[in-house]
Amino acid sequence: MPRSITPFLWLLFSAGGTVAALLFPIHILLTGLAVPLGWVNAPSYESVLGLVRNPVARLYLFVFVSLPLFHWAHRFRYTLYDGLQVKHLTALIVVFCYGTALAGTVMAAYLLWTIP
Repeated sequence: MPRSITPFLWLLFSAGGTVAALLFPIHILLTGLAVPLGWVNAPSYESVLGLVRNPVARLYLFVFVSLPLFHWAHRFRYTLYDGLQVKHLTALIVVFCYGTALAGTVMAAYLLWTIP
């Protein structure tokens, strides 16, 4: 009996939602308010590059980018199904949504891997 990947997709959805809810606000606060308003000094290019060279920081950034992409894919998939009533295009929607999330994940992994 073939197993369904639906539970795995729901896992990615919930993990992405959790990451987005817990980590995005602090990043928006720091980069969107605190630095522009002068509450904290803007980090230099060298300090950010030094931080991103750390393997733990790379893993953090990978999770920070990839899991919310899968959260978006799952939410957008069901928005198309329920909101636009296009359930007859199931295969196309699945390939588009999860393919886009997978492409973004691969791109993030490649960019993080190739940082000198």
